[in-house]
Amino acid sequence: MARHGGGRGWYGKVLGAALGVTLLASGASIWTAQAGAVGGSSPKATASATPPVAVTIAHASDKGARGVNITIDDGPDPVWTPQVLDVLREYGVKATFCMVGTQAQAHPDLVKRVVAAGHRLCDHSVSHDTTMDKKSQAYQSQQILDAERMITEASGGVRPMYYRAPGGAFTPYSRTLAASRGMRPLGWNVDTKDFERPGTDAIVATVERELPGGPTLLFHDAGGDRSQTVEALRRILPRLKEQGYSFGFPVH
Repeated sequence: MARHGGGRGWYGKVLGAALGVTLLASGASIWTAQAGAVGGSSPKATASATPPVAVTIAHASDKGARGVNITIDDGPDPVWTPQVLDVLREYGVKATFCMVGTQAQAHPDLVKRVVAAGHRLCDHSVSHDTTMDKKSQAYQSQQILDAERMITEASGGVRPMYYRAPGGAFTPYSRTLAASRGMRPLGWNVDTKDFERPGTDAIVATVERELPGGPTLLFHDAGGDRSQTVEALRRILPRLKEQGYSFGFPVH
């Protein structure tokens, strides 16, 4: 999600929950050990199982010039994620869900439902700290790799394909680390500002105004009342189809 302040008490709760996650040492040994913890696999075998991807931040769609990428941040949430999934299913659209580690850990049934519906997973850190770029490499590693583990375990073994830094707080180190784990750094072009609840009309208008600037749209399914987001998606998806857009995934 976009970097912002105010009215985000929900993240304080997430951050509190995340404090129980052990902060590991920095360096390559961290991601190897973390990945090895998933499914009890050997750390030595893990590195070769995750071929690196590009470290550049992805924005383009795999559907080409008329492609649109729907990305959904901050969940899963037991109230809003099912509603978002229902709308996506209604219009036959696949999306990328950027999940917060503690939320995935708390709602593994929803993570599995997202995967079963054909959507992709994205690592959105453990605790959604939008100041990650100001923190140590050890902290960045913990946030990225523990979230990767939480999401993979919650999904039943499906790994996130992307990493989106909270608030866009990427660093060269975090991008390189994520890419080494096979997670392409993921940006956005259209920030709908739906987290501010500006009204459904405003969310739709933002998409229509800013989509010519790039294909990746940012929405949220957690962190507060997301009824405006659900209704906006219900209006936006068929409208974009009528305009000749195709829905795809960010390039990987």
